[in-house]
Amino acid sequence: MKNSPVLTRFIRGGLLFLLLGLSAATAAELTFVRVYTGWRDAASFKRISEYFTGRENTGGEAVLRTHADQRAGFYFLVRVTNPAAARTVTARLGLISAATAQPVTHTFTTPLKAGDTVFHLGLTGPDWPDAKAGPVAWKLDLTDDTGRVLATEQSYLWEKPATP
Repeated sequence: MKNSPVLTRFIRGGLLFLLLGLSAATAAELTFVRVYTGWRDAASFKRISEYFTGRENTGGEAVLRTHADQRAGFYFLVRVTNPAAARTVTARLGLISAATAQPVTHTFTTPLKAGDTVFHLGLTGPDWPDAKAGPVAWKLDLTDDTGRVLATEQSYLWEKPATP
């Protein structure tokens, strides 16, 4: 039985529609659920199990620090939703502080599972010595291994507001 040209176009169109729909579903991007910022003392990370094991217990959350041996610092508590398969991302954190007018960038690499992931980005040691100071503005980009930006979150003051 020979297919009519109309049926062939219909089948091809349907297949193309399905393929485009599947590629859009797999290309779904990360989304930030929330970003909280604030100073954390070193003692706030210590759990009872650490007294017995001598190892830091992060509760299954990634804790990434600019100086791994120092816990006290200014942290970004980040929760993201990853609709795709597990992957590794690079968090690029740009900061403007009262001490510097130009942004300073810190990068962290972290694995993300499918679904929700929580991680802490800590500016520790000499990268943030003042417990009473906060950033003037910040911007957080999550990028894939090729450098493509997957998601961005920023403080209100990161960009100069448009003048009316």
